[in-house]
Amino acid sequence: MKINIYYGGRGIIDDPTLYVISQITTVLQELNVKVQQYNLYEQKNGITALPNTLKDADGIILASTVEWFGVGGYMMQFLDACWLYGDKEKIKDIYMAPVVMSTTHGEREGMMSLSAAWEMLGGLPCEGICGYIADTTRLENSSEYSKIIDKKAENIYRTINQKMPVFPASNRAVINKVAVANSIDLTPQESEQLSEYASDDRFVKKQKEDLQELASIFRDKMGQDETTSGNSGEYAKKLQSTFRPVAGINAVFKILFTDNARLKPVIINVENSRCECSTGESGECDVVITTEQRVFEDILDGRITFQRAFMDGSIKMKGDFKLLRSMDQLFGLMEE
Repeated sequence: MKINIYYGGRGIIDDPTLYVISQITTVLQELNVKVQQYNLYEQKNGITALPNTLKDADGIILASTVEWFGVGGYMMQFLDACWLYGDKEKIKDIYMAPVVMSTTHGEREGMMSLSAAWEMLGGLPCEGICGYIADTTRLENSSEYSKIIDKKAENIYRTINQKMPVFPASNRAVINKVAVANSIDLTPQESEQLSEYASDDRFVKKQKEDLQELASIFRDKMGQDETTSGNSGEYAKKLQSTFRPVAGINAVFKILFTDNARLKPVIINVENSRCECSTGESGECDVVITTEQRVFEDILDGRITFQRAFMDGSIKMKGDFKLLRSMDQLFGLMEE
C-alpha cells in the first residue's frame, strides 16, 4: 500500500504540521506502508504536474498549517491543479485524510475546507487530524499528544487498507446536478501532457513571447491604418499655414509621437516674424512635446488647445512652459 503526503506549509522549523506528519510517517512505515512526501513549497514551479503522482497512490494526506486565515496558497494551487488536470476516474477511488494544525485559529475550518474540496473532486475524505499548537516544543514533549497522533494514524491506515465505505456527501451531489463544467473534454493522457506544459517555465515563457509578438503585429497594423489620416509632412504644412507672428518669441519646438514610430518628429523654428515647419531630427530644442497622433490631430483641427491638452495630461513637455502657452498664440488653429 502506498500513501502520498502533500505538505502545503512554508517548511519553517517550528511548524507543528511537520512534526505531526513526521510521526504519522513513522507509524505508517511500521505498518509496511510506502510513504512518499511532496513538499509543495519546494515544487512550486511544478505543482500543476503533481496530480500525476496520484495514479499509484491508495490514499493521500493533505497537510497544511493555518498561520493567519485558511490553509496555505500552495495547497490551494495543488487542489486547483487536481481539478484542472487530475484523472477524476482515479481520484474517485482515493481516500484523503486532512491534517491541519494552527498556530493562530481556524484549524477546524481548514480541515473542513480540505475535505469539502476533495469531495468536490470526487474523492473519499476520511478522518483527519486538526489542532491548535502555539508552542511546537510542547507538542514534541507531550506523550499524550503522541498517543493521539499514533491513534489517528492507525485509523487512517485502517480506513484506506480496508477501503471502508463513506457516506455520500451533499457537496458531490450538488456538483453532479448543478455544476456546469467549463473544462475541455480531455483524455487522462492529454490532461497529463497539458499539466506538464503548464508547469514548464520555458514553454510558458515562449507562449508569452509569441503573444507579445502577435500584439506587436496588430499594433503595427493599427498604426498603419491610423497614418492614413495624416503624416508629419501634412502636419508641418498645417502649422505653417496657420502661423501668426508674435513679437519677442525665438524658440525651437519639437513634437514627438509616442504611439506611431513611423511618424517623423515635427520641428517648428520660430524667429520673431519668421516660422519654418519641417520634419525630421533637430539639434537643441527649447521645448520638446510628446503626444499621441490622435491628440495632435485634435489640436490641429481646433478641438483642443496645446495648453488644455497639457493640463489634461494628453501631452507632455520638457522645457519652458511659457513657450508652450505661446503656441496657442503662434498658430490660429482654433480659428480654422
